[in-house]
Amino acid sequence: MRKVWSATLMALVLNSGMPTAHAAPKTHWIGTWATAQELAPTVPDVPNVPPTVKRPNFRGSHGNARPVPPTDIRDKTIRMTARVGVGGHKIRIELSNAFGKKPVILGSVHIARKGEGSAIVVGTDRSLTFSGHREIKIPPGVVATSDPVDLSLPDSSNVAVSIYVRDSEGIPTTHALGLHTSYLAEGNETASAEMPPSSTTTTSYMWLSGIDVLAPIDRFTIVALGDSITDGFKTTVDANHAWPTLLQNRLLTTAGSPRASVLNEGISGNEVLQDGAGVSALARFDRDVLSRPGVRWVVLLEGINDINIHGQIEGEEALKAEDLIAGYQQLIARAHMHNIKVMGATLTPEEGVWLAGPIGEATRQSVNDWIRTPGNFDAIVDFDKALRTPGQPAKLRLELDPGDHIHPNDDGNELMARQFVLVDFKQ
Repeated sequence: MRKVWSATLMALVLNSGMPTAHAAPKTHWIGTWATAQELAPTVPDVPNVPPTVKRPNFRGSHGNARPVPPTDIRDKTIRMTARVGVGGHKIRIELSNAFGKKPVILGSVHIARKGEGSAIVVGTDRSLTFSGHREIKIPPGVVATSDPVDLSLPDSSNVAVSIYVRDSEGIPTTHALGLHTSYLAEGNETASAEMPPSSTTTTSYMWLSGIDVLAPIDRFTIVALGDSITDGFKTTVDANHAWPTLLQNRLLTTAGSPRASVLNEGISGNEVLQDGAGVSALARFDRDVLSRPGVRWVVLLEGINDINIHGQIEGEEALKAEDLIAGYQQLIARAHMHNIKVMGATLTPEEGVWLAGPIGEATRQSVNDWIRTPGNFDAIVDFDKALRTPGQPAKLRLELDPGDHIHPNDDGNELMARQFVLVDFKQ
């Protein structure tokens, strides 16, 4: 009798369409867009250098490197643009008050497909809730995830996230180098088809830190962890020319390649070992990598700021290659604990930068030798080899140099994206 009952029950389960204990999931949440939140904008660390070295004016204009976000935003709406990677039909967003000193109260949050300028695509506007509530208070240091909402997004879509800030005090939690035009208007305009003509603009992200999509089980996320070269400094605003986005384009359009989003977690001025412009890579690894859903790979391109700020002069306290390598080993070990693989990217040439010199160059070469050594990383991408001038290995190729001798221009970022062997991400 017991065998008959068990067989009957199993037949009922199978015929009802209910999942069994061994049924594999067909979809999962993955990160489709993200940005790294920074400390409030500050003057970068200035190393001890000989008095004959002319230092740049860090408080002056930085071009598109360090825009100054608006402060004390209250009773205003900010509409931000994000270009997602892998598409889907159900999405959610993440908002962060990681570095706020006071709570921020958001009265309304909307997401929609983006149209031209500040406009959204008619019929795609969705009001978001957080644990069922349209208004949310986010205390200092807290991250809030929205409830999922139905919205059909093709791969590589542009979305507009509109936030009405009912109350905020001080500098918002921000990512300064957003590289996409955001619109700021008085009052609650989150549901407006277009922002008012009186709106002002910025190219920074505020509070918005991530977008996730429910995707097929074979889709996944790659995190690009780095500094200004990853962040997209010196690439064209609103053109999506930072190398992580260009790599993402290749993954989503090349036949036979794995389908993955590439999250740009670069922070201009960031260091591996010490806080400076943003907390160090070691300190932000859990937040910017391990907390992202669906991550299978990290591409690590970081260390040149450590060398320039702490390793260009002789002395016991000067950074050595082994110091930076030890930091890499820590990041690799922590990634492997979560079954995430790490691709090492060689540090790129910088001859002509005001800080560059023979001591730092020797460290860069030693670090790159270690990165290229089989077995240290799960895979490598050799940016240095692609970007350096033939016969002048310390110098960025002239046609890729926007004039500051370190940050590749749009063409340089395209070349970087082409260096990846896409099937490496199938490992």
